Amino acid sequence: MIRKFFLAILILCNVVVLRADDRPNIVLFIADDVSYDDIGCYGHPHIKTPAIDKLAANGMRFDNAYLTTSSCSPSRCSIITGRYPHNTGAPELHVKLPDSQIRFPELLREAGYYTVLSGKNHMFGKTDRSFDKITAGGGPGKEEDWVGHIENCPEDQPFFCWFASTDAHRDWQIKAPDPIYKNDEIVVPPYLIDSDKTRKDLADYYHEVSRWDRYIGLVTEAIRARGELDNTMIIVLADNGRPFPRSKSRLYDSGIKTPFVVHYPRLISRGAVSDSLVSVIDIAATALEIAGVKKSETIQGQSFLPILKDPAAKVRNVVFAEHNWHVYAAHERMVRYGDFLYIKNNRPELQNLCLEAIQFPAGEDLVAQHKAGKTTPAQQNIFRKPCPAEELFQVSEDPEQLNDLANEPNFSEALNRARKLLDQWTEQTGDSLPENPTPDRGAPGTEGQRNPHAEFPGESKGAAGINHPGPV
Repeated sequence: MIRKFFLAILILCNVVVLRADDRPNIVLFIADDVSYDDIGCYGHPHIKTPAIDKLAANGMRFDNAYLTTSSCSPSRCSIITGRYPHNTGAPELHVKLPDSQIRFPELLREAGYYTVLSGKNHMFGKTDRSFDKITAGGGPGKEEDWVGHIENCPEDQPFFCWFASTDAHRDWQIKAPDPIYKNDEIVVPPYLIDSDKTRKDLADYYHEVSRWDRYIGLVTEAIRARGELDNTMIIVLADNGRPFPRSKSRLYDSGIKTPFVVHYPRLISRGAVSDSLVSVIDIAATALEIAGVKKSETIQGQSFLPILKDPAAKVRNVVFAEHNWHVYAAHERMVRYGDFLYIKNNRPELQNLCLEAIQFPAGEDLVAQHKAGKTTPAQQNIFRKPCPAEELFQVSEDPEQLNDLANEPNFSEALNRARKLLDQWTEQTGDSLPENPTPDRGAPGTEGQRNPHAEFPGESKGAAGINHPGPV
């Protein structure tokens, strides 16, 4: 208590308080099922996210940050290892990260960092060699013990915190004091039905996004109260897109593009925006470099430290993502380079679904409209069977990816380049199309199996032991 009193006095006097070990702290905030454009600083007109907006205003907002998959556990396993999902050995939903895979927080811990995971885990058990402490978080969004963790971090060590909410994952849990949104404040994407039922579903989703933001603000203030905000790198992101049709599990920007804000006053002296491509597998390499820890050869990502120093810098020219089993069978691959986003569907005979596409209010509305024969082409997307084997979009002209250019002669050069990049990545990283793929949950022969896993992508090529990053 006495030390906290003197710290407060020093902070009020603008005195910088340094530890004996002055390496920066690192804090990751990971939302559950939030699309990049559902944050105020990314242009949403109604969702209230003042804490993230403030971090962006004084830090750096990345406008082209991509996940490696739009699926909960594979995305988290990819982030914590700095590897593509098929290289982690856990590329499908509800697969435990193999013990053989190196997690970057364990390298921080070995180097003297105090490490904490609180909230949604979805990667391994209640203990792991990466973390000094793992807790469930508490509260409707699993965020209630975050501030306590900051207050109780050792005073003589740098700390790393992995704070993972369950906001905004279904089912909704509406609770004061966070905003209750009205139906007329809702922005309905063109691939959903604009109805009161869908608007109410989105309004409850907005509520959970705002709750996540409130806890980010509380943690930020707790770090400030320790006198360590200037010496802390804060990263804000999500694990996959919003839990609605054509978002979660899909490889369009609505599913695979993440909000990505970095606040680190040591390197970012004023608010900035970067258009440079980054992948979430780059977090591991960046955190280790910031901490002065040698990058493991297993990490396929690239440090984006040069971008923090200069928002116009580039550390990669291309990003890749994948869609594997997520309750429903799938094998899609995505390449984003320049102004183009390319998707290859290796199982186009399958309807491209996830639970959020056909269940819950917005999905139910969409299914009802489809049965009535009233869906628009954009709303018809999830019902296509077969699906296109290839899709190509010009992102600047088509931010929702509604106008497929794959069969347009004027874009054949862009299409061919994307194909070559994907072929190179597939070969170098050991990706594969399983001969014995995991079937849909509930398919004949899988009754009673929640996770009927079979052969994983990359398994036949030993991808879990391959470290090549592919094209960068």
